[in-house]
Amino acid sequence: MRLKLTLTAPDNGLLMFNYNYPLSSSIYNLLQFGSAEFTAFLHDIGYKFDGKTYKLFTFALQFDKYKIEREGIRLLSPNVYLYVSSPLIDEFIKYFMIGTFENQYITIKNLDTSIKMRIKKADFLPNPIFDDKMKFKLMSPFVLSTKKAYQGSLRQYYLRPGDKDDINRIITSNSHNKYKLLYDKNKDSELRLSWDENYLRKHKRVTKKVTIDEEGKYPINVIGMQAPFVLEGDPELIKVGYECGFGEKNSMGFGMASIIT
Repeated sequence: MRLKLTLTAPDNGLLMFNYNYPLSSSIYNLLQFGSAEFTAFLHDIGYKFDGKTYKLFTFALQFDKYKIEREGIRLLSPNVYLYVSSPLIDEFIKYFMIGTFENQYITIKNLDTSIKMRIKKADFLPNPIFDDKMKFKLMSPFVLSTKKAYQGSLRQYYLRPGDKDDINRIITSNSHNKYKLLYDKNKDSELRLSWDENYLRKHKRVTKKVTIDEEGKYPINVIGMQAPFVLEGDPELIKVGYECGFGEKNSMGFGMASIIT
């Protein structure tokens, strides 16, 4: 299920470039109003399968009008929209909605900047019908990674659009794991992703680097892909990606996509 929160930002407000981690923290803070126990579990433990941890939610922030400045993102309109998605309706969605009514504000802050936005309203978005071939537009960067040998050791490599075989292999495995966690059933079908080639030809750069700067830890640079794509395969697996977020690091605001009709 998806929610759309309409936020009101301060006039001429300034938002940091790397807002993913602080915004994720604000979402957890809202969840606490609904259930401190569930929030602690989700944040500290999460859902584990095959040696990996999943939080089973994602989010994306969008703006009416803005401009990029050296210091950050200057909001030229007070209207800001926060989209939040999760299949955990009786837990995540329920507790998050309680938090929006109890708190009524979202604050995104780090050491340098802080912006406080009022929650004007929250709307449930209708559930789409899923098919075995669907086209998507990314609302936040799409992250997939693997291990590759570099100077004698294995290092994390973030996939680019040209890594087609790895993309299909890893997105299939990622979706299978999420499906197993949600429904306690296995899937053996594959997902096949193809990028919008016209978009790739028109845009020289379709990757974005985002720094995750979590307090007490070394900053991590994450490389995400940003281009429309077509996904073919089992509709139930496509639905899982739509609701949880496609790919990795969804709880940091990656992999949220809207359907292109």
